[in-house]
Amino acid sequence: MQKTICELFAGVGGFRLGFDRLNSGWETVWFSQYEPAHKKQWAHDCYVHHFGDCADLNGEYHTNEDITTVGKNAIPEHTLLVGAFPSQDYSVAQPLNTALGIQGNKGTLWWQVRDVLVAKQPAFCILENVGRIIQSPKGQRGRDFGLILGTFAEYGYQVEWRVVNAAQYGGAQRRKSTFIFAYRKDTAYAAKMHPMSAEQIISEDGFMAQAFPVVALDKFAGIQLDDTLSDISDNFTFEFQNAGCMCDRHVYTAKVQELEEPPILLGDVLEDNVDRKYYIPANMLPRWEYLKGAKKIPRTAKTGYEYFYTEGSMAFPDLLDKPSRTLASSEGKVDRSSHVVADPITGGLRKLTPVEMERLQGFDDNWTDSMSEPMRRFCMGNALVVPMVTRMGTVLDSIIANEP
Repeated sequence: MQKTICELFAGVGGFRLGFDRLNSGWETVWFSQYEPAHKKQWAHDCYVHHFGDCADLNGEYHTNEDITTVGKNAIPEHTLLVGAFPSQDYSVAQPLNTALGIQGNKGTLWWQVRDVLVAKQPAFCILENVGRIIQSPKGQRGRDFGLILGTFAEYGYQVEWRVVNAAQYGGAQRRKSTFIFAYRKDTAYAAKMHPMSAEQIISEDGFMAQAFPVVALDKFAGIQLDDTLSDISDNFTFEFQNAGCMCDRHVYTAKVQELEEPPILLGDVLEDNVDRKYYIPANMLPRWEYLKGAKKIPRTAKTGYEYFYTEGSMAFPDLLDKPSRTLASSEGKVDRSSHVVADPITGGLRKLTPVEMERLQGFDDNWTDSMSEPMRRFCMGNALVVPMVTRMGTVLDSIIANEP
């Protein structure tokens, strides 16, 4: 079986970099990256800067076009489909009661993944999204993830998933991502998994359990998916836990306790001799202290109902002896979610630099230095943690070795 990859929603190339670091023969034959909100395509240009462009089967270049307009049949054949499909409609940066999930403008791009699966039928698929996708939407918990599982089932795939905290597995960031691994029923891996119990797949011998070992399993539950996507959309609700698998529309889920490996600490990624422009002016400190502090603010809903909006306090500055919090695309702005560190050399309070953000996501230093600084921050806030991809790639290498 050839080690060929198609990368959708490629960003600045996190999936590709993660597989390239294996040095085990993986070749990316096509990718797609397009951001409709930006006239200049910074992420695509960064990707091409590092890896070059890819032609389709007709010898044409459509990697920087709206994926909804791209002919899927012209995409080169590939063994592995990967992608971090847009997460804005599921992200914790947006309140759950306003997150549109799979019905949002970006959430609907899931169906482009479906269209590539239908057209090319890759043997394997690895996707990434935010941890909260398994809960979406608020009014029908689990529906969106049920639709994703139902789509895979409809086209002949089995599935495993895990919500992974990167810091638990040696990462520098407490970023929770949902990783989805799908495999065709006619693969040797599917035959190997078939006689195993769901508990064994989730906790010991499955793809995710090998990539991200666990120490305990709790809250095991199961459900049968509805027969059609329409039925799932209208009626399905389920409390998905942070791990699970699906075999022939039988869905099993469990809450697993992750094996804790030594993380990289926030202090370990900080640069020396940082430019003064990153330091916070003294007159801005009260604003930052307010944003990071606890709040209890009276508010009135549209219905006239009066209530208090509350927020707990956050560490200010961020703790250097722990992994960082999750990076957001708003990183660096005067915002509650932005990191502020006490520089180890000067003691002054400052923002993270773009290089420090790259290190937190596991990219090489200055990976995005072809961009403007605001776009460097935006792209790193939306990126995935590259070393987690390499971990999964190591397991997939062993699976591919046993495929005909």
